[in-house]
Amino acid sequence: MNYTSEMEKAMHQTHGVNFAEYSRKLSHRIKVEKAREKSHKQSMKVYNEIERLAHR
Repeated sequence: MNYTSEMEKAMHQTHGVNFAEYSRKLSHRIKVEKAREKSHKQSMKVYNEIERLAHR
């Protein structure tokens, strides 16, 4: 996958690491993926709560 400059900028702003480092160092990759998973779980909690409230 070719990374665009916008994708590179987002990766750096969000996770503090550029894509080259992410690709090269397993420790950076693990840190980024754990953060993504945590964010996804939080988003799903919010989504499920909104769905629950909307279907009362």
